[in-house]
Amino acid sequence: MNAANGPLVSVIIPTFNRAWAVGRAIDSVLEQDYRPFELIVVDDGSTDQTAEILARYGDQLTVVCRENRGVSAARNAGVARAQGDLIAFLDSDDFWRPQKLTVQVDFFTSRPDALICQTGEIWVRNGRRVNPGRRHRKLSGMIFTPSLELCLVSPSAVMMRKTLFSMVGGFDEALPACEDYDLWLRVTRRYPVYLIDAPLVVKTGGHPDQLSAAPGLDQYRIRSILNLLESNELTEDQKQAAADVLARKCRIYADGCRKRGRIDEARHYEAIRSSVGYR
Repeated sequence: MNAANGPLVSVIIPTFNRAWAVGRAIDSVLEQDYRPFELIVVDDGSTDQTAEILARYGDQLTVVCRENRGVSAARNAGVARAQGDLIAFLDSDDFWRPQKLTVQVDFFTSRPDALICQTGEIWVRNGRRVNPGRRHRKLSGMIFTPSLELCLVSPSAVMMRKTLFSMVGGFDEALPACEDYDLWLRVTRRYPVYLIDAPLVVKTGGHPDQLSAAPGLDQYRIRSILNLLESNELTEDQKQAAADVLARKCRIYADGCRKRGRIDEARHYEAIRSSVGYR
């Protein structure tokens, strides 16, 4: 397609105290071979040199400054400012290959029925390339059930129609982590997520502020699954699958709490497990 005549894409980068990385992420967007796009960077209350770095880009991007409320609120604020029909997220510690937007817009042009797609990734940990494990292998299509176990959709790899974001309600701002896991479950319970199996995202990890490496994340996944079960919007098969995974995660998390002497917390998750009525 002729990129210059394509739909407007809104790119949203949330960032908090990542002056060491955000410039690389921004540069990778500005180097995209697709036009037109708008770039919105949401500074979620940074106290480092982030503001100075963002100022260097002038009118090449829109900066939204706000008090620190977490990545969910930052992404939602970016979408609220977005003018594009298509939304692409980029975490401030990741970066893109130059063809990323073109490939995904081409996909949507050829598949007007599609609402969301993601690309493949290259994983880098502590400066070295690593191969994702088999359990992290991305799938294409209706992926709700495998997505219950762990997050199989990466924010930095996604492009979605803005209408879909509105339909599913955006990121849950009450979740301090696993907010992406939660959103993708609300998407995949109803819609297919298509995979473009090309490594167009470089996903970095190993740094101390990486949310996905924080301990105790399953408590937020448990909360997310509970919310789904209470929504009464799952099919019977989806309810069964969600309840089975919830029970398993509760058992594992409660066992971990008991080992660490957090007995009341363990009892809480054991009670949740008992309440779902599944194995």
